[in-house]
Amino acid sequence: QVQLVESGGGLVQAGGSLRLSCAASGRTFNSYIMGWFRQAPGKDREFVARISSRGVSTCYADSVKGRFTISRDNAKNTVYLQMNSLKPEDTAVYYCAADAGPYLTTTPGRYDYWGQGTQVTVSS
Repeated sequence: QVQLVESGGGLVQAGGSLRLSCAASGRTFNSYIMGWFRQAPGKDREFVARISSRGVSTCYADSVKGRFTISRDNAKNTVYLQMNSLKPEDTAVYYCAADAGPYLTTTPGRYDYWGQGTQVTVSS
């Protein structure tokens, strides 16, 4: 069982930056693939970024590539999402999720555990 708690969301102007954090419970954090997803009102939950269990491999949605960076600190049981050059269309609730694997995936339904989400609002 893994419990995930996101933090770091808020209101920011377009062009600004935020860093989201996701703290995980449990001693096996370093065995999980971690992902960030987001959901805007009236839209489906969509993939943002994911990172392999040891942080060697990362993958990003085209819409955030070059602006967002996912990273993890396994010693702190935490995964991060650094978001730069934010746009109004990045406004959403952001969720972190854990996947026991073994295959890397961007499909929300394949992730086993989810946090409660943190709101990110980007004003124009």
